[in-house]
Amino acid sequence: MGSSREDLPIDLMRGRKRFLAWRERRKPGKRIPRSLWALAVRLANVHGVSRTAMALRVDYYSLKKQAEEVSPPRLSDSPTFVELPSPVGVGKQCWVELDNGAGGTMRVQLVGYDPADVAALARNFWSAE
Repeated sequence: MGSSREDLPIDLMRGRKRFLAWRERRKPGKRIPRSLWALAVRLANVHGVSRTAMALRVDYYSLKKQAEEVSPPRLSDSPTFVELPSPVGVGKQCWVELDNGAGGTMRVQLVGYDPADVAALARNFWSAE
């Protein structure tokens, strides 16, 4: 895909015209003004760094650097897994509260338990009448 005037979006064409006007009147050795860099960064955020650099005839890496300095880092859209280690010296422990539906409840604190023990405790409580 070329970057001829016919296939450029209007905002990129306007940006290109602003850069061309600046180049025509600039003195040799002058750097691109901040206002033009800001325009280039806004356009890069919409159209991508590569396409914008080509349209405005600026260095890709310079535009990329400018865009990264201005734009905050993107946060990931997906959740991040964080493993939290258990405190040192604390064994497995939990509270289990069982309700048998007939008004009977049992609440137990288990320390250093085996999951099979919890299942057996629940089965015995629910089967007792």
